[in-house]
Amino acid sequence: MPPSAGTLTRTLPPPPVAFDGPLALFLDMDGVLAALAPTPEAVVAEPRRTAVLEALDRTLGGRMAIISGRTIAEIDRIAGGAARSASGVHGLERRRRDGSLDRAEASPRVADAVAAFRDFAAAHSGVIVEDKGVSAGLHYRQAPEAGTQARALAEGLATDTGLVLQPGHMVLELKTPGADKGRALSAFMAETPFAGALPVMAGDDLTDEAGFSAAEALGGFGVLVGPGRETAARYGLPDVPAVLDWLEAVVEARA
Repeated sequence: MPPSAGTLTRTLPPPPVAFDGPLALFLDMDGVLAALAPTPEAVVAEPRRTAVLEALDRTLGGRMAIISGRTIAEIDRIAGGAARSASGVHGLERRRRDGSLDRAEASPRVADAVAAFRDFAAAHSGVIVEDKGVSAGLHYRQAPEAGTQARALAEGLATDTGLVLQPGHMVLELKTPGADKGRALSAFMAETPFAGALPVMAGDDLTDEAGFSAAEALGGFGVLVGPGRETAARYGLPDVPAVLDWLEAVVEARA
C-alpha cells in the first residue's frame, strides 16, 4: 500500500512506473522538469526534456500537461513546444489540448504590486521583478539578504491589495485571486482526453500542494521533488534528473 498523505517526504518511496489503466501526468516546470536557475530567463529548452515530454504525450494519448507558475508562453519556450495542454501563473491561465485558452481577468491591483516591487528592486541589487499581467513576482535568489524585507513588503501588499501571496523558492508572488494549481488540474480532469484517467501531479514547492491534494481527491497521488517537508504527496524524487529518469521509465513501461 502507498504511504498516507502528510508523511515526511524523506520517508516516501519513489513513485511506480507501471500503472493499470489510463494515466494522466501533471508536471511543474521549475525544480521538477528544469533545475532552478539564478534568473527566470536562464532556464532554456533542453533536448532531453523536450524529447521526454514529446514521448509522454504520444504514449499517454495526450494526457500530459505542464502546470507551472510561469506563463504559458514561458512554458512553451522551455518545453520546446512539447506540451499542448498547459496551465500558467498558478492556474490563472489554462490552455486546453485543442488550443483554446482560459485566462483570468487581472486584478487592477497587480499594477500596484508591480510598481512597489520595482521600487524595492531599485534599492536592492540583484532583485528581479516579473510582471505576468495577472500577477507580480519578486525574485531574490541573487540577493538572499533581502529576503526578510521582501517578505514583509509582499505580506503588507497582500493585505492592502487583496492579492494572494504565493511564496516559492526565493520568490514571492502576488497574484489575482481565484485560481491555483489544484483547480487547474481538476479542470483538465473534467475534459477530454484526461477524463477517467488516474491523475499524478509532480511538483517541488508549496505552490504544488493544491495540485497534490486535487490529484489525491480524484484517486491519484502527488510526487514531491526535492528536500523533505510535510506534504500531501505520497511519493518523492530527489531532483530533476531523477524526475526525467522516472518519466522515461513510465514511457518504456507503457510502450
